[in-house]
Amino acid sequence: TAVKDPTAVERANLLNMAKLSIKGLIESALSFGRTLDSDYPPLQQFFVVMEHCLKHGLKVRKSFLSYNKTIWGPLELVEKLYPEAEEIAASVRDLPGLKTPLGRARAWLRLALMQKKMADYLRCLIIQRDLLSEFYEYHALMMEEEGAVIVGLLVGLNVIDANLCVKGEDLDSQVGVIDFSVYLKSDDDIGGKERDVQIAAILDQKNYVEELNRQLNSTVSSLHARVDSLEKSNTKLIEELAIAKNNIIKLQEENHQLRSENTLILMKTQHHLEATKVDVEAELQTYKHSRQGLDEMYSEARRQLREESQLRQDMENELVVQVSMKHEIELAMKLLEKDIHEKQDTLIGLRQQLDEVKAINVEMYQKLQVSEDAMKEKSEIISRLEDKTNQINATMKQLEQRLQQAEKAQMEAEAEDEKLKQEYVNKSESLQKEFSQKEKQLLQLEMDLKIEKEWRQTLEDDLQKEKETVSHLRIETQEIINLKKEFLKLQEKNKQLKRICEDQEAALQELASKLSESKLKIEDIKEANKALQGQVWLKDKEATHCKLCEKEFSLSKRKHHCRNCGEIFCNACSDNELPLPSSPRPVRVCDSCHAILIQRCSSNVP
Repeated sequence: TAVKDPTAVERANLLNMAKLSIKGLIESALSFGRTLDSDYPPLQQFFVVMEHCLKHGLKVRKSFLSYNKTIWGPLELVEKLYPEAEEIAASVRDLPGLKTPLGRARAWLRLALMQKKMADYLRCLIIQRDLLSEFYEYHALMMEEEGAVIVGLLVGLNVIDANLCVKGEDLDSQVGVIDFSVYLKSDDDIGGKERDVQIAAILDQKNYVEELNRQLNSTVSSLHARVDSLEKSNTKLIEELAIAKNNIIKLQEENHQLRSENTLILMKTQHHLEATKVDVEAELQTYKHSRQGLDEMYSEARRQLREESQLRQDMENELVVQVSMKHEIELAMKLLEKDIHEKQDTLIGLRQQLDEVKAINVEMYQKLQVSEDAMKEKSEIISRLEDKTNQINATMKQLEQRLQQAEKAQMEAEAEDEKLKQEYVNKSESLQKEFSQKEKQLLQLEMDLKIEKEWRQTLEDDLQKEKETVSHLRIETQEIINLKKEFLKLQEKNKQLKRICEDQEAALQELASKLSESKLKIEDIKEANKALQGQVWLKDKEATHCKLCEKEFSLSKRKHHCRNCGEIFCNACSDNELPLPSSPRPVRVCDSCHAILIQRCSSNVP
């Protein structure tokens, strides 16, 4: 025969004692019917059994005076593994009457039982077996499977409500002796099976109600959080709407101001263009008169040169002077050509600017019709100016051709002058007078050119100012368009937020209705349980007919027994069902007390 391990026998005995003590404590507490005190004998026996279970296999630690063997060391580890146990550990350390580690461990067990978290704390210890190996041997109960079984049994103690006074008790000097007489069976215990069944039914109902309460509390807390978040979001949305409205009002005012400024600018530009038209017409008329006089003077000079070519012979010195004057005239003509090229470049730039202005006017046609008319007038004026400049260029070309012809004539005149020097001595005085008149005419032409340059500069300044006004108008129109887009986006966001708020309010109303219905059902169940606590079950032989339909039970009409009020119904009458979180199928419920029904075999069926 194989010899059994004594440590395994010890573990089995301690496990059986723990089962008996936990079962007896739960049964006696439910029959007792109120919160337990520290003087309750089954509760004291439970703590003694738990001490023996925790002491099993403890390692002996050496100290200065003696060997130390206490359970406070492993229980103190729970504080590090489970943060919620810090309050228990701190309160145990602060108790004034406790002097030994064993007393602290006993106080810790009592506080854990009152918190209904003893099973959670010990489960954290069992999981961390590496840490437990410092305090327990390898064959200890807490290191084997029996420890996990005891932790599972401790979960049932959450049904018990205990109110223990730890502060005044002498926990250091208590003697932990197990009283086995409590766990011996008697004849009364054998006859109390029905009582155990009732206690089990009450425990099931209590667990069911506690689970429902936990679920309802969690849903209520989540709903409160949602309501708070929705209120905050609604306040934020209201503030954003107020800000958006203020911004819209400001933008509308700015838009009105910009429109008024735009009209003023257009009026000013129209007046300015009219004034420039008048000035340009006057200057053109003066320019035409001056050109006509120049043409007449040039024709007269040609005639006089032809006449002088026949008379001049002795005018070499004067011819040298004439050659120098000729060079000066050539320089003046080159300068005039340069000015003409510059004018052409400026006209090309003005044309490009006019093209840009036309494109801008086309884009702004829908918003600024009045400004388009003004710009069209400007373009017409500029086209007229271009025509006039073209005419000026044509006249300048004609003048160049005439100058070339004059140069040829002068070359011929020089050849003839060598022959006729002696003949033209008498007429030198008259030629000097004519040259003086020609110099005066040149001075007048220079003055006319200066006037034209000044007029062109004024026109360029006006064009630059008009460009600046057009760019300002462009920027203002773009800002108005952007503001309109932002306003439309804000309106869309406001609509979306309103829809979300309405959906959330509807969801809250539905959740509130469901919560009120569940609370009413729970209150009805509690009232029915209170009213039907003193009723007794009917026996199977006496219950032959259903209480509601008064028909006899058979194979098709099975019995369903209420564990709370003791009434018996058939399966056709007991149609009320409730879903349980722990079971996959719904459970039948009593019509009178809403307790869980048990299906029982009918008495007339074998």
